[in-house]
Amino acid sequence: GGLLLPAMLKEGYRERFSIGLLTASGSLGLLFPLSVPLILFAIVVSAAGTPVEMGNMFIGGVLPGVLMLVLVGLLGSREALRQRLQRLPFRLNEMLAATWEAKWELLLPVVVLGALIGNLAKTAELAPVAALYALIVQRFIHRDLKSNADVVRVMDDCVSLVGGVLLILCVAIGLTRYFVLIEVPEQLIAWTSAHVADRWVFLLCLNVFLLLVGTVMDIFSAIVVVAPLLLPLAAHFKIDPVHLGVIFVANLELGYLHPPLGLNLLLASVRFKKPVLEVMWATLPFLAILAGGVLLITYWDWLTLGILRMTGMYAGLY
Repeated sequence: GGLLLPAMLKEGYRERFSIGLLTASGSLGLLFPLSVPLILFAIVVSAAGTPVEMGNMFIGGVLPGVLMLVLVGLLGSREALRQRLQRLPFRLNEMLAATWEAKWELLLPVVVLGALIGNLAKTAELAPVAALYALIVQRFIHRDLKSNADVVRVMDDCVSLVGGVLLILCVAIGLTRYFVLIEVPEQLIAWTSAHVADRWVFLLCLNVFLLLVGTVMDIFSAIVVVAPLLLPLAAHFKIDPVHLGVIFVANLELGYLHPPLGLNLLLASVRFKKPVLEVMWATLPFLAILAGGVLLITYWDWLTLGILRMTGMYAGLY
């Protein structure tokens, strides 16, 4: 956000639209391979007695993830056309030059994944690896941080931002514990079992429930607490566990944008120094179009299972 907001404003995009786009885009990567929520979902439901391969979760999330990206991209393109922003022709030499210029930044995911695959770092250690790499590049290669005083200044800004995030997460975890203590998930599931008989209605109720869960709980707590409880209901309505996992993550991704407590709204408010209500209004168009994408993912299971079935990797349980 700190990098892209000034760039978008320089290109002529409206500030409110730019904030909405960056806030909405912040969680779009959750459906793509190596997503930690997809890994955690596979681990949790497997431990609950329904074996799910992580590879199947990764492949199942690709097309839904692309769909969400395309929807946000279409909204961005519409804004550019409405504002009649300058359209530059594609030039291969410019692309190659820009790629070479950004080589150190583009190597960041390679370094992180290399450390993970090569067993040089555990999953919980990848963030410090990325931070160390970025520090070395900015301090000694690009020299954007010209002195140790600049490093201290950046660290001070980071500590302030992380402190705000930790406060948000602490409140979210406390609320999660409270919900578990008063058995809210169990009560909701019991009500659903007693009142919902149709598969399509259940899927709609599931979307609403998960959207509310994603609004008030962090995604990891939600997966650990709620996913095992939904498995019996999903099996009753013959919903494949891989499809359920993608629905789960897609809804929680949407919950990050749902007012008033969506985590992305709070983070964007801190990062862009704007009131939460202003960020909320900026993200409403993206929330609406992504909600349509979630419904399409929910009711058209081919998006999740199509590639797996065509390649013979996974035929599905139902």
